[in-house]
Amino acid sequence: MGWASIENGALLRLAEAEFDVFLTRDRNLEYQQNLAAFDLAVIILVAPTNDIEDLRPLMDAVNETILRIKPTEVEYVGN
Repeated sequence: MGWASIENGALLRLAEAEFDVFLTRDRNLEYQQNLAAFDLAVIILVAPTNDIEDLRPLMDAVNETILRIKPTEVEYVGN
């Protein structure tokens, strides 16, 4: 989407306009941004790396979380 260089706050504003759920590995995001200010649910993936081998095992839990998470909520998925 051409958003690679966009920082956290601006990225979240763009995301809330396009999506219902924001996935990230940034565990500090919850402390750096007021996530309740965005009409967006946030799922934080807890994995050692962004490699697909580390993320793939989390996808069943991510899919379950997407079904129940509500806007402004933050959920951690993974170890």
